[in-house]
Amino acid sequence: MMLSYLIAVAVLLVLALLWLAPLRRSLLSAPVMGLLRQRLPSISATEREALEAGDTWWDAQLFTGRPDWAVLRSLPPARLSEAEQAFLDGPVEALCRMLDAWEVNEQRDLPEPVWRFIRDQGLLGMIIPRAYGGLGFSAAAHSQVVMKVGAREGTAGVTVSVPNSLGPAELLLRYGTEAQRNHYLPRLARGEEIPCFALTGPTAGSDAASIPDRGVVCYGDYRGERVLGMRVSWDKRYITLAPVATVLGLAFRLEDPDELLGRGPVPGITVALIPTDHPGVEIGRRHFPAGVAFQNGPTRGRDVFIPLDFIIGGPPRAGQGWRMLMGCLAAGRSISLPAAGVGNAKLAARTAGAYARVRRQFNTPVGRFEGVQEALTRIAGQAYRLDAGRWVTTAALDAGIEPAVISAILKYQATAGGREAITDAMDVHGGKAICTGPSNTLFGAYQALPVGITVEGANILTRSMIVFGQGALRCHPWLLREVQTAQAGDLTGFDRAFWGHVRHLLANLGRVALHNATGGRLASAPGAGALDRWYRQLARESANFALVADAALLILGGELKRRERLSGRLADVLSELYLMSCALKQHEDDGCPIADRPLLDWVCQEGLYRIQERLDRVLANLPVRPAAFLLQRLLFPWGRRRRPADDRLGRRVAETLLEPGEVRDRLTAGLYLSRDRDDATGALEWALREVVATEDLEQRLRQAVRDGRLPDLDGAALHQAALDAGVISEPDHRRLRAAHQAVMRVIQVDEFEAADLSRPGKVPRPAQRCQSEAA
Repeated sequence: MMLSYLIAVAVLLVLALLWLAPLRRSLLSAPVMGLLRQRLPSISATEREALEAGDTWWDAQLFTGRPDWAVLRSLPPARLSEAEQAFLDGPVEALCRMLDAWEVNEQRDLPEPVWRFIRDQGLLGMIIPRAYGGLGFSAAAHSQVVMKVGAREGTAGVTVSVPNSLGPAELLLRYGTEAQRNHYLPRLARGEEIPCFALTGPTAGSDAASIPDRGVVCYGDYRGERVLGMRVSWDKRYITLAPVATVLGLAFRLEDPDELLGRGPVPGITVALIPTDHPGVEIGRRHFPAGVAFQNGPTRGRDVFIPLDFIIGGPPRAGQGWRMLMGCLAAGRSISLPAAGVGNAKLAARTAGAYARVRRQFNTPVGRFEGVQEALTRIAGQAYRLDAGRWVTTAALDAGIEPAVISAILKYQATAGGREAITDAMDVHGGKAICTGPSNTLFGAYQALPVGITVEGANILTRSMIVFGQGALRCHPWLLREVQTAQAGDLTGFDRAFWGHVRHLLANLGRVALHNATGGRLASAPGAGALDRWYRQLARESANFALVADAALLILGGELKRRERLSGRLADVLSELYLMSCALKQHEDDGCPIADRPLLDWVCQEGLYRIQERLDRVLANLPVRPAAFLLQRLLFPWGRRRRPADDRLGRRVAETLLEPGEVRDRLTAGLYLSRDRDDATGALEWALREVVATEDLEQRLRQAVRDGRLPDLDGAALHQAALDAGVISEPDHRRLRAAHQAVMRVIQVDEFEAADLSRPGKVPRPAQRCQSEAA
């Protein structure tokens, strides 16, 4: 009896301690705040500005462990206006017809007619509103244009994307003075000005906030008058369009030792817009990134005097450059590079599927071999998941959301996934893919892959430091408030945030125990019929992720910033959760076509398996082993039960690329499809149509060989023997001959004179000659 009484008293005392705020704060929250101030990650000024840029959206829902599906499903689908679709069907289609990848590569530049067309059609001003003479396109249309042009020819894709991405136009629209907008935006829209933006330097790449370039506020002469300005010195490299730019966006650290601006001696990072013919501006010789022909090079200047009015936004924006750049990047990083990555995946899907169907070995299309099908399955899955992420993210942008963490997820995943798809497609093509020349449909994309991986935040950095590092602070419902209040010494605010975090952690602990014990059957789902099983599994994994992320933060604190293997794996989990969510939403937005279900099921099953593997590796490397052991029992009470998609499902996915039809067309929608048989991609599409149309005849001939009615020959010789033996008619023979010629055109590779190859950049177009036909 006495023991029960003592227990009851103890419970009441604990409840009283938790309920009475002043007592709780002094006895519990204050010591915890002191401890966490030492363990929680500190936030620098530049990190704070990055964290304040852009918005959170579905990423924050995934961090809660209990995502509200209505938030995702209520987002209006991305749609193109009639004018945007007409532009894609008209000028963009015409531009793609003009592009010749071999010619661009050999000339090391776009031909002048292509440059003129790009400028005249307003492709450099897609994001500029119509009021300033631009196209005023939505994010979805912008993405479609970049994807279509870039998949056709990479240099043109880069040329079009850079002025519409992180560059002067976006900065001017958001932060420029009205005079700056009225002067520059119409000229940029008409292509009269070619912009570039200089941020990266020899010693400041991924750590762009540490730029060493300096500007000092002082008086100087400008156009015959003495004005207040800045004397700026810089050394930048890797600047796309710099060799042809007429206007230079420049980021530098502004100093004001005499405090002429009245904002202290170091206002901070500032961005200015400088004409490239301004005295002292130097544009260096060209870089040659990955052997790709887009214009790229260094720019330098030493003690170049520019007036304060050159600052984007004028003198009031001095020192606000990092915030401005992060604000633009939160949206811009979601469009151009992801579009290029998705374009690569779609190009891989379209070409590898067709080639695997028309290329035969052992009298069988190579696409029927399981080894090749395994690669085709990965290609199709990448194209499906990445395109879904692209469409849903651009829809969010067009709804006014600027998802900073999601933009990093999409940039990293789309460029990495596009690289994997192109590499797989190269393997499917075999020797055909490694012989460069105008007959090669893939090598240009393959050659340029490192560019997308590197720019706008190298993927290694993006994965470990931005997706999870910033994602945890931005998206976690309580963490940022805890850090901010602890750093500020705000005990009342910290008390509220800390105990909110405790309740959040306990709720997720209960969810994880329930969902994993029941296989996710009781997790939330939106009532989407057959898709609910995948929604439930996503809700289950969201809770797992939220709990493990909290555990890693609690155990490692600020050290987690330096444990990049762990944070990178957690970033992978968040990325998978996001892309699987997008795949489900996009499938519903498309009307749930039953023919697409193998693709969706494969993406979800593979994604869930990858999540299990990443979480398992996080737990295997947590330094506090008892905590890791308990978490493993919670996450995997019945063992690691998830498995990759089985071979039967993989075979169905691969078949979507081998069979012409609506699924293949939907999966590769938005690509330029040439109808020219002299074009490498057009020849491939022609061959696929011919092979499919004559497949019944080929099967008849193979059966005749097995029956002994025809000799065991191949190709044109077998066709002629069948005609002579009366197995096929003359019209059938003509159809087979046409199909054979189409295939021979596709499998040929280009030949060059040895003397021509000794002159880099001057290799002439080889005569297109088919060895089999010549024989």
